[in-house]
Amino acid sequence: MQNFRRIGIFHNPDLSENVLEGIVRSLEQHQMEPVILKASPEVQEDIDLILTVGGDGTVLAGLSHLPNYPVLAVNYGTVGFLTTGNPEELNTILERIQQGRFVISERSILECIHPQGIAYAVNEVVIKGATRLVNMSLAINDHPIRKIRGDGFIVGTATGSTGYLLAAGSPIVMPELRCMILSGLNEYDFRARHLVITHDSRVELEIMTNTREKDIHLAADGQSRGPLVPGDKVLIRESERRAKLIFMEPDYFFQNLSSRLSWFQRTGGS
Repeated sequence: MQNFRRIGIFHNPDLSENVLEGIVRSLEQHQMEPVILKASPEVQEDIDLILTVGGDGTVLAGLSHLPNYPVLAVNYGTVGFLTTGNPEELNTILERIQQGRFVISERSILECIHPQGIAYAVNEVVIKGATRLVNMSLAINDHPIRKIRGDGFIVGTATGSTGYLLAAGSPIVMPELRCMILSGLNEYDFRARHLVITHDSRVELEIMTNTREKDIHLAADGQSRGPLVPGDKVLIRESERRAKLIFMEPDYFFQNLSSRLSWFQRTGGS
């Protein structure tokens, strides 16, 4: 059984001091040593577990900045698909952690090589224009697949299927499935379809020279990674990094779907 003693706290910067102090007290009451962390390429402390405090955005930032560490996410945000519980459940969660009554879900992380450098994404990489349609070409494993004309394009993971991809109409995929999901944004082509490909695929997107949009941006997990111009190429593949999320129950994914999407909420009738 894993022994989690030194707990790194990665929190939303807008979190109040009172809330943070309460979390520190809870950890100390369970004989755990809290260490407040800041976003950095690697953890400089000897940490056993990362506790993220915020919404899904905080979880994504923690997973990206602090890869390969087990992450326990407590939901102080809104949706919370990636979180394991709410603030009032923290003491119960910590007790179960100490008892070894939890599961670790290992997820894929995308590596995106772009003109400004390298970015990592747990959910998705998005190329999007501001006001006009963007023309792109799509190649997979060096094979030309098709041309794209639309507001933008998403390359995401199974984890990301409940994020931006969900809003774009893609299927919901069990998050442990290693795959990549490709989806256009408002494409000007009725033949356009979502595409699910193997995890070891190499996706290349090129901004075509006939694109008239002047304001094109690349984002990874919602964070801007810089502008793109016609002729730029972006390569996306699975990273060697892994995201490791802690949950209390083996069927956590379906429980989250039911609660976050209100699938059992009565909409009318008997």
